[in-house]
Amino acid sequence: MALKCGIVGLPNVGKSTLFNCLSNAKAQSANFPFCTIEPNLGVITVPDPRLNKLAEIVQPENLQPTTVEIVDIAGLVKGASKGEGLGNQFLGNIRETDAILHVLRCFDDGNVVHVDGSVNPVRDKEVIDIELQLKDLETLLKSMSKIERTAKTGDKDARKTLDFYERVKVTLEAGKSARTMDLEESEEQLMKDLQLITSKPVMYVCNVDENSVVSGNAHVEAVKNAVQDEKAEIIVLGAGIEADIAELDDPEERAMFLADLGLDEPGVAKLIRSAYKLLQLDTYFTAGKKEVRAWTVKHGSTAPEAAGVIHTDFQKGFIRAEVIKYDDFVSFGSEAAVKEAGKMRVEGKEYIVHDGDIMHFRFNV
Repeated sequence: MALKCGIVGLPNVGKSTLFNCLSNAKAQSANFPFCTIEPNLGVITVPDPRLNKLAEIVQPENLQPTTVEIVDIAGLVKGASKGEGLGNQFLGNIRETDAILHVLRCFDDGNVVHVDGSVNPVRDKEVIDIELQLKDLETLLKSMSKIERTAKTGDKDARKTLDFYERVKVTLEAGKSARTMDLEESEEQLMKDLQLITSKPVMYVCNVDENSVVSGNAHVEAVKNAVQDEKAEIIVLGAGIEADIAELDDPEERAMFLADLGLDEPGVAKLIRSAYKLLQLDTYFTAGKKEVRAWTVKHGSTAPEAAGVIHTDFQKGFIRAEVIKYDDFVSFGSEAAVKEAGKMRVEGKEYIVHDGDIMHFRFNV
């Protein structure tokens, strides 16, 4: 399944630098605002040590990690919801993403211009929030006007929907994002149908200087306090440092560089894994001599749904799934040894896939 994350933030906070670290695409990067005009799209492989371990054991002809699409969306400004700058176009690009990576400038540097003249990540976050909330309010009011007519005829479902819309309206008008709402199960689909930007899961990426990559700084603490009620992920990294890491091709040189900074891996690797957690995604594997491959499924997916990620025919004609736990595969060293030990299970249509499962599907077309 294709996963698309949109990188947003005020101009000049480090979005394009981060994007360049995440993908091979080279977005224009400069120390002044508005250098990104069109959204840049990059595809990045998801780092997963388990995939490498399986490849080490199986020795396949091909290794296929799962991927994430990253969209670098041009810097939003005050008034974007009313079309300021290229606001409507940018907001449309955000709407098409599954999750938002909101980059906040959490470093002081007199050589890098800030669009508002001073560094204040909480203020910057609020500027973006307001623009997205205003755009959502506009979307919501259009939906409300359509459902109001039906509700007036006495339609009970329409009345319930309208009552829910009223709650969302109160939330947005209070300066809160839709994701902060506690939803009943019956309301989750209604929220999904609205396609509000502020209902999307968000990760705040605190872009810090070299001295703050390990333990953060006062700006990062301010962000944490500001977003504690938002059900959001927070990650701290230095986009400039990540750019330096990306330039190092030699694994030993890269490891030494990371060690000098007090890091055990690049921040972008943690960012991608955090994005998976944010979207409640799991990974399962297929492993054979021709290919070892990682596949992405929504947390809680059934075996037929997981099979459908490979091909719809697999889901339609699903018979059973042969399942091996990752730890068992690594422990016994081969599929044959796992079978001999009686550790391979045969599961039916009701089986819920677990993160790390190694699966082989039997199906009939």
